[in-house]
Amino acid sequence: MNSVRAFAPATVANVSCGFDILGFAIDAMGDVVEVRERNEPGLQVVSITGDGGRLPFEAEKNTCAVAIKAMLDELGQDIGMEIYLEKGLPLGSGMGSSAASAVAALVAANRLLGEPFEKKQLLPFAMVAEKVACGAGHADNVAPSLLGGFVLIRDYHPLDVIKLHVPDGLHCTLLHPHFELKTSDSRSVLRDSVSLKHSTIQSGNVAGLIAGLFQEDFELIGRSLRDVIAEPYRATLIPGFYEVKEAVKAAGALGMGISGSGPTLFALSKGEQTVQSIIDAAQQVYDSIGLGVDTYHSAINTQGAFVLE
Repeated sequence: MNSVRAFAPATVANVSCGFDILGFAIDAMGDVVEVRERNEPGLQVVSITGDGGRLPFEAEKNTCAVAIKAMLDELGQDIGMEIYLEKGLPLGSGMGSSAASAVAALVAANRLLGEPFEKKQLLPFAMVAEKVACGAGHADNVAPSLLGGFVLIRDYHPLDVIKLHVPDGLHCTLLHPHFELKTSDSRSVLRDSVSLKHSTIQSGNVAGLIAGLFQEDFELIGRSLRDVIAEPYRATLIPGFYEVKEAVKAAGALGMGISGSGPTLFALSKGEQTVQSIIDAAQQVYDSIGLGVDTYHSAINTQGAFVLE
């Protein structure tokens, strides 16, 4: 075996109340990376498609190469590899685009090397790539993209990642308005401290969301999708946010929030029966403000990244 292709899914990070500690994977789309052996040492990004020519080919700046290098450094090896990236995710969308690229590259390279690491052990290497891409090595995108399902990052020192239960029938609708919102801009509007009142509310919602997942209590899940820390500030950067939120909840969504740092919005629902109503309601709002939107829907991806045979 001298080449391996792997797929890593899109993700929703934060999940409203779970700022920087919760995320889940989406079935609808993702990135594909092929890794090939090369005779010379070092990593070379040979091809990138689907990015509109915007992603860097330099190994020290490309998340695929950065992640693989972190893994090879851990192994103490300098093996030559070529990287071919097929972007299935829009950049700056809030759907874990950089995370999916890094994760797919790691899964492919790990298989090419004979799988010296278990899947979960690849997570720190993906976080190194996230730091290069976003300025912070958070795991709320890379962990669900790698492992699938809902993931809780309980702590970073040491890293403690827990997979959560996913109720049957839980669906997600993604609304991607046609503009780009930089992660740096989304983080710049956040406050450095929160009040005791808001901390208490947020803690209750995180606990409620996790309890709702394990108890398969969809109403509790919906009540818990409330963010009082990041959303009030980030919503001001997303045109029509509150109008869309009101419309999709009236159409049957359990709740709605900002996917990652935005501008993509996510809405959770019980089953597929309300998905089209949710999409139609959101579309009406975006039409009224003259903003285009792409919509996607799927069940929660519980598999995570995998090798394409």
